[in-house]
Amino acid sequence: MIKDLKITLVQTSLVWEDIDANLASFSQKLAAVESSSTDLIVLPEMFSTGFTMNASGVAETMDGKAIKWLAEMASQKKCVITGSLVIKDEGNYYNRLIWMRPDGTYDIYDKRHTFRMAEENKTYSSGNKKRIVELNGWKICPMICYDLRFPVWSRNVANSQQLIANSFSYDCLIYVANWPERRSYAWRHLLIGRAIENQAYVVGVNRIGQDGNGIDYPGYSVALSPKGEPLSNISPNTDSIETVTLSYKELEDFRREFPVALDADKFNIE
Repeated sequence: MIKDLKITLVQTSLVWEDIDANLASFSQKLAAVESSSTDLIVLPEMFSTGFTMNASGVAETMDGKAIKWLAEMASQKKCVITGSLVIKDEGNYYNRLIWMRPDGTYDIYDKRHTFRMAEENKTYSSGNKKRIVELNGWKICPMICYDLRFPVWSRNVANSQQLIANSFSYDCLIYVANWPERRSYAWRHLLIGRAIENQAYVVGVNRIGQDGNGIDYPGYSVALSPKGEPLSNISPNTDSIETVTLSYKELEDFRREFPVALDADKFNIE
């Protein structure tokens, strides 16, 4: 039997393009999270720098200080920790999510949809591979910010007519973000839509505060049930850490009792 999953959402401000200051800040904040008290800690997009196009000035390699910090923190807290970083790899820059395990092994996801309105597409290379990771029997799909606007890329797929929870591509969809105040209505409602249409838990972690370009971010970090109902209590524009518990049995029961996926359209992504 697959156990419930505990996920810790970290909503906070970021220091503009200052890796050391951000890592120190997160270390201080996560000191309140007891070892083995959670299964997964989720940080915002570009958590060590803020959403910057100054990739050449702040990029790290895959053996840089932020990667080492993630490994140390995952080991200390005995859980997975995830968030995205500015990474230089083989001559290209990526907005790369790191899925760091307590044993120091990790998976990566490179942001598929780079945000052209900020010219992210001219600075960072796009990823082309959707990533599904496993944690304690749960299948989790991590994505980054602008990916939220693209339901086909996020789409869950049922691989069995039985529609038990384990037959789906994933059980929980995660978005790490730097999503600004002026588009916060879209952030809040697209997250709900992704949960409902995919019959999956959705976790969205967004930063707060103002970045170096004068853009304000409200947070609105949230964990949602497969019905799109809130499971968390994080207020906007507040520095917050909250741990929520996701029930695998409730997910399995809902998918079986309300088998929407049996009528889903089939498609291919190109």
